[in-house]
Amino acid sequence: MPTSPRLNTGSHDLPVSPELAASMSSGWEATRLPGGVRLPARAVTPARRSRLSACFPGERLLVPAGESTVRSNDCDHRFRPHSAYAWLSGLTGEDQPGHVLVMEPSGSHSHEAVLYLRPRSPRGDGNGRGGDGDSFYRDRRHGEFWVGRRPDLAEAEQLTGIRCAHLDDLARLPPGRNAATDTELATVLSELRLVKDAWEVEQVQLAVDHTTAGFEDVVRALPRTLGHPRGERWIEGVFGLRARLEGNGTGYETIAASGAHACVLHWTRNDGPLDPSELLLLDAGVETDTLYTADITRTLPLSGRFSPVQRQVYELVLAAQEAGIAALKPGAGFRDFHRAGMRVIAEGLVDWGVLRSADGDLHRRYTLCSSGHMLGLDVHDCAKARASAYLDGVLEEGQVLTVEPGLYLQPDDETLPTELRGIGVRIEDDLLITADGAQLMSGALPRTPDAVEEWMGALAGD
Repeated sequence: MPTSPRLNTGSHDLPVSPELAASMSSGWEATRLPGGVRLPARAVTPARRSRLSACFPGERLLVPAGESTVRSNDCDHRFRPHSAYAWLSGLTGEDQPGHVLVMEPSGSHSHEAVLYLRPRSPRGDGNGRGGDGDSFYRDRRHGEFWVGRRPDLAEAEQLTGIRCAHLDDLARLPPGRNAATDTELATVLSELRLVKDAWEVEQVQLAVDHTTAGFEDVVRALPRTLGHPRGERWIEGVFGLRARLEGNGTGYETIAASGAHACVLHWTRNDGPLDPSELLLLDAGVETDTLYTADITRTLPLSGRFSPVQRQVYELVLAAQEAGIAALKPGAGFRDFHRAGMRVIAEGLVDWGVLRSADGDLHRRYTLCSSGHMLGLDVHDCAKARASAYLDGVLEEGQVLTVEPGLYLQPDDETLPTELRGIGVRIEDDLLITADGAQLMSGALPRTPDAVEEWMGALAGD
C-alpha cells in the first residue's frame, strides 16, 4: 500500500497488504466519551476570553497551541500546549499539537471563539479529510493506536464549551493577529494573566501541596542516596516520580545541586554525588494536570544538621527572605521586596568583612540574580508583560509570585574567606498577594534552620 503524504510513518514500518487494509477497515465498535464530561477550567475560560476580546475589538485573533518538537529522528519531546492557549481554552493535553484557538470578530465589540482541532480519525471508512481512514493505526504521530484517542469535534465541544472545527478549515480564514508572532497580542495575553482568578489560585495551591509531598519524598530517600556517584540524579528521579504521579510532571527542570554545584543558578545536570558534609539545594515544582506549577527551593544539610558556617550563611538568606516577604502588599512596587532582601544581604556581607559598604550593587557578585518572579501557568509567568505592568509596576491582590533570595559563594572566589567558599543557599517560597499583605502558600515546608533539622530528623525515621 503506498504511503499517504498525510501519514507520519517510519522508515522501518511494515508494509500493509490489501488484505490487512480491508480487515482494519471494519469491525470496530462505535464509542463515545461519557456524557457530561467537562474540562476543569470550562467554567472560568469564557470570562478570560471576554477580557481578551475587549482588548482587540473587531480583530481576528489566533492563539496556537504550538507544534511538536523533534527530540531525535522520529521521536518527539513530550508536548505541552502554550500557556496562553491553555488559559483561554482549558485544553492542556499532549494531543494538542497544531491546534489553534481563533477569536472570530462577532459584531464590533465581541468575538466568537472557535477551536480548530485535529479530530479523531475515522476507523477505516475512508471518509475522513484526505481519505485518512487508515491513519488511526498507521500514523505514528497522531494515530489513535500509536498515541491514544482524541475527541471528535462534538466531543471536543462538550469538553470545552467552544465551537470546534476541523483543523484543515483554518487555512481558509483571512489573516489575523497571531500570538506566536504578534508582539502586542503576546504582551496583552501575559498582562491579562498577572492577576489570578480564584480557580487559578486553587490550582497553584494544589501544585504547592504536591511539591511539598515531593520534598518529603526526597528527605526520606536521602539515606540511600548519600555516597552514590550520581546522588543528585537520584534526588531528581525521586521528585520526578511524585510530579508524574500527582500531575503532568515537573513545571521546569529540577535543580538538585549539592556542594559547590549550588553556586550554579540553574544546575540541571544533576550528575554529582551527595556528600554528608555538604548542603543540597533543591529547586523543584510539580505541575498540575491543568498546567499550573509551584516553584519552591529548600537548602538542606545532607547530614541532617547545619555546620556553624552553613547555618551562618543560611540565616542571612532567611533574614533576607523575611524582609522581602514583609514588603509584599498591594500597592508596593514589584521590585520593593527584592530591594528589601538585598539590603539585608549587603549589610550581612559588610558584617562578615566581605564588603566595605552596603551601598551600591557589589553584593550582586554573591547574589547574582533577582529575588523573585510571577508564578502560574509558567514558572516565570507573564514574561511578555511590559515592564510598566510588571517589573516596574505595583503589586495587586490576586497576584502569585516567588520570593527567593540566595547567596552563591563560588568555590574559586578569592574575595571570600576559605570557609565560605563553595556554599550556595537559596530559600524560595510561593506567595499570594492578599488585601493586606501576602499569604505564604508553601508554609508547610519548614524554613528556619532548627525547623529544617527537626523536619529532616522526623522524616528520616519514617
